[in-house]
Amino acid sequence: MRARKKKWAPEVLENNPRILRDITAYEGRSINEIFDNSNPVHVEIGCGKGRFITETSRQNPDINYVAIEREAVILAAAARRAEEVSAGSLIFVLEDVDNLLNYFNTGDISRLYINFCDPWPGKKKWAKRRLTHDNYLAKYEQIQIPEIFFKTDNRILFEASLESFSRMKWELQNVSLDLHNSITIDNIMTEYEEKFSPHGPIYRLEALLPKPQSTH
Repeated sequence: MRARKKKWAPEVLENNPRILRDITAYEGRSINEIFDNSNPVHVEIGCGKGRFITETSRQNPDINYVAIEREAVILAAAARRAEEVSAGSLIFVLEDVDNLLNYFNTGDISRLYINFCDPWPGKKKWAKRRLTHDNYLAKYEQIQIPEIFFKTDNRILFEASLESFSRMKWELQNVSLDLHNSITIDNIMTEYEEKFSPHGPIYRLEALLPKPQSTH
């Protein structure tokens, strides 16, 4: 479902300093050139209205954050929020995750956040569109993303994701079947999470990049 048009959105998209308008200019170059430092880079795919990534950046000023969102109006809302609350080192990119390999080089990303992505229920052939499907995990591995933090409220998606990570040899840790009743994990909620968590558990995991296979 596409977001409704907002009269203020075009101006934000044109003028907000946190929106990177031409990430293709950095193809073949380190993404850290955008930030002019060598801090670790954490990326969120599908940032929504920006609550999670904005607060996370505020709490971690020594980390660079990139929020990817494919809906222009939603991205505008997130960027406007980040400016209003003086977020940390954070930029927004209007793009589709399918182009991930085009604008991130090997080693650019230190952590990837996937929060409440579309579970693509229904037809079996739609499963490959899930951001934790084997095809996407192969992309993340190709550019050597060391770790993925994943949250969802969809049990079917979570179980399928567990299978995908296991099949692709990612190592799992801090797996939670009821995040909000866990006292061991510090959690910053998304807008979606705050709205829907009273209706059921939130599932979460951390996945570590597969270790290189020994040649011996």
